[in-house]
Amino acid sequence: MILTPIPPDRLATALDRFAARLDDPAARDAFASIRATSAERAAGTVAEEHRQQALAIARDCGMAVHAAGSQCRFNWDGAALDGDTEAYVILHEVAHFALATPERRRMVDFGLGPGPDTRDRAAAERAAVLPLDAREDDEAAASLLGILWEAALGQPALASFLDQNWLEGLDRSAAPHFTAVLRRLSQPELLIPAQAGSHLSAPGILAGMGPGLRRDHG
Repeated sequence: MILTPIPPDRLATALDRFAARLDDPAARDAFASIRATSAERAAGTVAEEHRQQALAIARDCGMAVHAAGSQCRFNWDGAALDGDTEAYVILHEVAHFALATPERRRMVDFGLGPGPDTRDRAAAERAAVLPLDAREDDEAAASLLGILWEAALGQPALASFLDQNWLEGLDRSAAPHFTAVLRRLSQPELLIPAQAGSHLSAPGILAGMGPGLRRDHG
């Protein structure tokens, strides 16, 4: 949910203001890749194509996917992914998987507590192992990583950027927060889907990717 909706006729100006506050070249490049995509969600056959792309990337990262039509209480139950959802949700979960330690990958919702789409919220909360501040840090990193993957795949990353409130605090904290999270993503050796290819290194993050997957960090 967007905390402070921006009217469509003011969006370009808001994005210009955000871009002007980005001092880091990698952050400017990353934002440019996001801005070049659509601010509207895909629909129909295009949305399904995007979903299949996202599922392929999840499997490429080693995530099992529940059979279509399965009744899933969680987006990730510690063993498999709920694939009956939108592409951007799937990529967000893949990002959480990439960021998680091997131990947290075996936990419901990665030990972060319930997410917006969690059905069994009480069970997810019982499974949480990170404190609230660490959960927020992980959520921000997964949000941006998923958005950058959307951009690399030509999916509507800008729609996710807006939905996930990256413009909140536009003239104060938004740009520094974006830059700080981006820098964090460049540090660990993340598990990167080969399908994302060289596009993901273009913004200056997650560079040096070869074919296949980079090794886990633990």
